[in-house]
This record gives sequence, C-alpha cells and structure tokens, in this order.
Amino acid sequence: MSEAESSAQRAGNAAGASRGQGGVNGEGDVLGVVGELEALARIIPRLPSSEAAVLGPGDDAAVLAAPDSRYVVTTDMMIHGPDFRLAWSSMHDLGFKAAATNLSDVAAMGARPTALVIALAAPADTPLVDLEALADGLRDACVELAPGCGVVGGDLSVSPTLTIAVTAFGDLEGRDAVRRDGARVGDVIAVSGPLGRAARGLALLFERAVDDDGAPDAGAAARLRSEHPDAVSAQLAPRPPIADGVAAALAGATAMLDLSDGLALDARRIALASGVSLDLDAAAVCMAAGVDASLLPSVIVGGEDHSLLATFPPATAPGQSLPGGFRVIGRVVKPGGDGPALLVSGRVFSPRGGWDSFDEWTGDLG
Repeated sequence: MSEAESSAQRAGNAAGASRGQGGVNGEGDVLGVVGELEALARIIPRLPSSEAAVLGPGDDAAVLAAPDSRYVVTTDMMIHGPDFRLAWSSMHDLGFKAAATNLSDVAAMGARPTALVIALAAPADTPLVDLEALADGLRDACVELAPGCGVVGGDLSVSPTLTIAVTAFGDLEGRDAVRRDGARVGDVIAVSGPLGRAARGLALLFERAVDDDGAPDAGAAARLRSEHPDAVSAQLAPRPPIADGVAAALAGATAMLDLSDGLALDARRIALASGVSLDLDAAAVCMAAGVDASLLPSVIVGGEDHSLLATFPPATAPGQSLPGGFRVIGRVVKPGGDGPALLVSGRVFSPRGGWDSFDEWTGDLG
C-alpha cells in the first residue's frame, strides 16, 4: 500500500496527534488518531501473500509475474449504503465478500486468480480492530476460495463513507479467455453454485432485520443468520465456486459469466453477446436451486449469488459428466424473429429485477 499520506489523512493525524488514547494492545485505537503508517503496519501482516508477486506491498507499486504474457484484470467497489449495511455485516464479512465478488469475475474468464489490490476509504473514527477484521476476511476468502492468491498493494484514506475498492488479477495459463460471446446453438447451459440464495437472504434482512423506522437492526440480523444461515450468509459473505472457472475452461466452455446481477439479466447478456437465445428449463432451474416451482420467479431474478453460468458444447449432455459443480439448466437455441432473447421453458422472459446498485435505496444506513 502507498506510504504517502493524503491531505485528508495529514489533517486527521494533526487533529489526533496525541497518542495514548488506545486501549490495551491498541484495541481502542482509531484510524484518524494513529494515522496511515501505523494502521498499515497493523493491517499488512494480516493480508495473504500472492504466489505471483515478485514484489509485494511496501514500494510504489507491486510487480507480478505474468508467465502467460497476458493477465485478466477486473475491479469493483463496495460502498456503505447501496452495497452493504454495517449493521448487518461484520467487517470480516465485508473483507470476505469484497474478495469473493472479484475472484468470481476472474474465474468467469476461465482464469486462475493471482493477486488483489485493495483501496480502502474509512471514517476517521474507524477502530483499527475493525480494519484488522476486514483484512482477516480478505485473507480467509483468498485461502478458502483461491489458494495462492493474495494482496499485493493498495491505498488507505479517510472518508465519511466506508468504501472498499478491489482490483483483481488472474492468469490464463496459456488458455484463451472464456468470453460472453461464444455460446452456440445446441450448447447446453449449466450453472455452478447457488441460485437465488443471496436474494432470499437480502429479502429476509429487509423484511425482518429492520426496526420500526426502517433502520437496519444488528440484533435481528444476527438472529436471522442463525435461523437461515445458508441464505443470509450467501448474501453477506458469498462463497462462489472459484475453482470451477478454470475447470469449465479446461472442459471447453464456450461462454461464461459471473451471476452477480441474477440469472435472468446475466443469461440475457450471454444471449445478446452471442447472438443466440438461451432457453432455461424451469424444472432444471428449480432442481439446481433446490426449491419448488413456486419460488422459480425469485430464483430467476435474484442477484448476488456470484455463481458461474456457462455454456458447453452439445456433446456435454445430461447424464454425462460436467466439470466441477456444474448442473445443466437449459440449452442454447436459435433466436426468434425478435432477435436474441431469454426463454424459460420455451417462452420469452423479460428480465425484471436482479441486482442494480442504481436502484433507489432508503432508510438509515446503520
């Protein structure tokens, strides 16, 4: 991470220049008092190292090995308000989710995640133990989901709004990237990972983890997580099938993407990019999601699962082995008179719903 202090940080450090306000072992220290250098000294050792790093944190920039001569790169932000509520998510959750959602984008290209760069802006009164917990979440996500991937640098600043920006890198290992525009008529459509689970978790949180004024209720969220661990944890700390991205590429996947915005919206993106129609089998989707037919609409439009949706050559038929955790949920068909479209059991489906961070959100952030 950069060792240069921003003007905002220098002002914050001057205002809180008096040390000794922390508790035992620094447990009461906050970002605006200890400053960037001490905060980084406590955070960086908690972060995972990258096997691809030639030079890691501590200089002006990191140096990564790129044996393929190409690399995959993606970036994403999480902002308090449209993307998460502090009353519902622990800092460990936020670190885990920030890593997982970017790792899944790399995996969706058929690449192996190698490194993350983290830019963090936090309020000056943020306890350093919270930043350490966020770092632990980043570490645990890399260790669990993408062994060998680590944090190689980033930036730390102050802001009234907690913001986490992640840039992720991946190695294609000599393969072509799996793009959205390669689906062909006759291909099978398959998914690896949950469907609709994160959306159910979010719906539960909005329905049952708010107080009478609509503000997030931390206690109710904790109870919900205990009562509905799969759904709520899928929303707060998703665990996408990262390794299945490479597995799909090796198995000849013709198109693939990360289901961040919901099955309907993302499947239609493959259809439009490839100039084909995708016909989802309603019964197969419900079976893959583990729900009955009454929940099909919410499964199709629900977002933020970060599962992998891929198309495979027609020889990959039901009953034959698909890579990793992929399950067949439909087929690629010729577009109709109105052009590429999403179909559900032969009928055109117009996506409504799915995750959109520009949708209106209201209420106390908590």
